[in-house]
Amino acid sequence: MGSPSLKDQYYTTSGHFNSPPFHTVERLPWTGLNRVFAAIYGCAILALLYHHAQTLANSTTLASFSITLSLLISDLVLTFMWVYAQAFRMCPIRRKQYPENLKRLVKEEDFPALDVFICTADPYKEPPMGVVNTALSLMAYDYPTEKISVYVSDDGGSAFTLLAFMEAAKFAGHWLPFCRKKNIMDRRPDAYFSSPQSSSSDADEIKEIYESMKGRVENAMNRGEVDEIYVNNDEEREAFNKWEAGFTPQDHPTVIQVLLDSRHNKDITGHFLPNLIYVSRQKSKTSPHHFKAGALNVLLRVSTIMTNAPIILTQDCDMYSNDPGTPLRMLCYACDPAIQSTLGFVQFPQRFQGINKYDTYGCEFKHLARLHPRGVDGLRGSFYCGTGTFFRRRALFGVPSTSVKTNILELSPDYVVKKHIKSQDVLELAHKVASCNYENQTEWGSKMGFRYGTLAEDYYTGYQLHCEGWRSIFGDPERAAFLGEIPINLVDVLNQCKRWAVGLLEVGSYGYSRIIFGTHSMGSLMCLCYSHYMFWPMLSIPTTIYAFLPALALFNGVSVFPKISEPWFFLYLFLVTGAYGQDFLEYVVDGSTFSKWWNAQRMWMIRNLSSFSFGTVECLLKSIGLSTYGFTVTSKVVDDEQKKRYSRGVFEFGVSSPLFVPPTTAAIINLVSFIWGAISIYNGDRDVGERLLMQMLLAGCIVMKCFPIYEAIALRSDSGKMPAKITIFAIFLTGALYAIASIIFK
Repeated sequence: MGSPSLKDQYYTTSGHFNSPPFHTVERLPWTGLNRVFAAIYGCAILALLYHHAQTLANSTTLASFSITLSLLISDLVLTFMWVYAQAFRMCPIRRKQYPENLKRLVKEEDFPALDVFICTADPYKEPPMGVVNTALSLMAYDYPTEKISVYVSDDGGSAFTLLAFMEAAKFAGHWLPFCRKKNIMDRRPDAYFSSPQSSSSDADEIKEIYESMKGRVENAMNRGEVDEIYVNNDEEREAFNKWEAGFTPQDHPTVIQVLLDSRHNKDITGHFLPNLIYVSRQKSKTSPHHFKAGALNVLLRVSTIMTNAPIILTQDCDMYSNDPGTPLRMLCYACDPAIQSTLGFVQFPQRFQGINKYDTYGCEFKHLARLHPRGVDGLRGSFYCGTGTFFRRRALFGVPSTSVKTNILELSPDYVVKKHIKSQDVLELAHKVASCNYENQTEWGSKMGFRYGTLAEDYYTGYQLHCEGWRSIFGDPERAAFLGEIPINLVDVLNQCKRWAVGLLEVGSYGYSRIIFGTHSMGSLMCLCYSHYMFWPMLSIPTTIYAFLPALALFNGVSVFPKISEPWFFLYLFLVTGAYGQDFLEYVVDGSTFSKWWNAQRMWMIRNLSSFSFGTVECLLKSIGLSTYGFTVTSKVVDDEQKKRYSRGVFEFGVSSPLFVPPTTAAIINLVSFIWGAISIYNGDRDVGERLLMQMLLAGCIVMKCFPIYEAIALRSDSGKMPAKITIFAIFLTGALYAIASIIFK
């Protein structure tokens, strides 16, 4: 990973810095304040737990005992999650790269080759033209084209996807030289053509070629088959003949098609084009698929046989390149001899285009994508997020200190590929390692490659690599390295979060026992950071209790919190305002707005009540063999009406999903209880204001967060309103809970 002489250029013999830096590290200035606040807040939490224990010991009725025990359990879960979260705030750092220094010291011929992995699974949820745009943006990197190989994994086994990439291979001959000539930054074609910069005669000519390509692909999809009119030669005809009778997405042979060969295919200016290889791994109804991790491991093996580049970029099909210089920014770390030997991967953050000014669904994921990665970067390095990640191939073949042993000579990260990418021997071996039975009785998915056993295969893979002794880097340049699409309806957001919940809990259920082993490699703080996300879905427990119990007690006139005249009231007030205040400051410092922060808080509650609750239950059922689940592809297709509503910040419900039931029920219960309390205070019942003020404030806060739900139930008539089935079911559930509460609180 870098020129052999680079170490001499980069450091003097005494070990001191000798040349302009490739990257720098800055400790964030508020670290000391975080530590002081953590100490004060931790003391307050201990005082609260003491108060709960004291109250529990003095409980004289079953109702008071049950209430206090519920609150104690909730606050214990919150305490553990708070302790885990503090690890992110102990050593946060910010990095900066200097690719201009790298270019002065390292020649292009010394740049390592780069293999790019793009995964797609369903041509109807992930339209092939969107995947093509992502691939073209990566093929157009400011990087030696003969050193780039793009591998596209089509887990849907779709002839339409192959057709789209055959067309893209031809278009690349026009697009790549156009990007070089104009030095454009937006190298995803559809993003560029929709921008003001594309108003020129040259751009109009390229756009016409692009629209022609797009039309052929979409026409084929509308017709439902790839007709002979789309086939240009015998090689293409032979490729499409593989889609014979009996070929289904779940049962089909391996398809590997070399669409561009960097040794032979040139663009219109005579420059060589990158390699472009289509791969659809063999599928069998009786063999495990292992979802995305299985597809990535096939690409890892196939690419090792065909090109074996030392650097690998894993990329989601909807996350395109937004900065053509990103590989050079990665090399600023990969070429640093001080960290080179143990560097496993460089992670760039997930950032999204198309987020409205309110960030209605909290899809910036500020903590997940920016704040927490900076925290772990100061420890052992960023988590693996599944996309925008540059791996050192060697890291995926075992621990740093051991040599790699494989059953096939060519399947080694150290093997030097000498044969041509289209040679019969290479293609036969590539087909062999892409078969669905190849991994049987091997260490693939356990000690080699991307790891299996969870829906959160990216998180688990990163965790295992860190446990093995590899480190990572979080590269976060000012201009986003990659941009992606976000779901703009609520059910897709919640289903995505539910999938995360199941996967993370799977890792926690059998991964946490290995934290002791991980501590030796990562340190205790890094292990706490991993634990935070392993048990992230457990936040559904305190959220559910606090969303329902105080409101039900309020309606029955039962106090669950201290009176306003008691000192303990101010402890609660400090804990709430301290947590919200720190969170808000972190958002503001990172350049966010109040409306985005508020929507993130709203979605935190909705996600915990729905996605995390369902995910926790589903994982528990699976652990005892009562439920199964699979990987669900998030649809990237939306209609114009949804887009208009999203741009106005309107929540999109529309479908009768069970995920909507818990937050809708919580919204109704808290509204009814808040109105009852307000009426009581208005009628002069001072006792309500004295004893139940904290419950009134909590119910009022939940009511404010649930305004989109009330709007969807009563104030809207569009197709995105709350389905009547959900409203009716939530009302019946509300009545049942009030009836049960009235019996318990008697």
